[in-house]
Amino acid sequence: MGPVTEQKQSKRDLILELAEQSVLEKGFAATSIDELIAAAGITKSGFFYHFKDKAELAKHMYLRYLERDNKAFADLFEAADAATDDPLEQFLHMIDGLTDMLRDLPKTHPGCLIASCTYQYQLFNKEIHDLNKQGILEWRDLFRDRLEAIAEKYPPKGEVDMDVMADLLTTLIEGGIVVSRSLGEKSVLPQQVALYRDYLERVFRPND
Repeated sequence: MGPVTEQKQSKRDLILELAEQSVLEKGFAATSIDELIAAAGITKSGFFYHFKDKAELAKHMYLRYLERDNKAFADLFEAADAATDDPLEQFLHMIDGLTDMLRDLPKTHPGCLIASCTYQYQLFNKEIHDLNKQGILEWRDLFRDRLEAIAEKYPPKGEVDMDVMADLLTTLIEGGIVVSRSLGEKSVLPQQVALYRDYLERVFRPND
């Protein structure tokens, strides 16, 4: 029973991986079930065993993507929390880890499914739109909670909206992906994220 379950799961994951690559490369509309079937080496009935239609495939592709990104941030903050008890240093440590991770990519970032859904809004149903929004709001909450903890210890210089400041990191990541891919320059994305580090220091670091 175990090996069969693992085989079915691996085929399902393969389909999701191929779908994500295709959507990031050429868009959702241009990604066909037939091409995924051929690439995965399965039958059409094999595909529909896992996903009843393309909409369900999109849903699970997004859930998988969001879960992976959320785990990446959780791991980065876990490492930061283990390194220091200071909330500002924890966030800076997370940014350093994220910057290093992006800098170590062998080539430009492949893209973001959240951005893909936004650019191709009319191609996705409400469930996907809601998942898209949920992902952005989860990142806002994650970053805002950390920023509020920093502000309690280090009052910001000037008036700062923590939601806006949290969204800025997401904006730099998403925008950095677009510019990096457009220019074919892998350094753009980590440079944009590193710039956020400088901004945090300017807003919260006490003057000597």
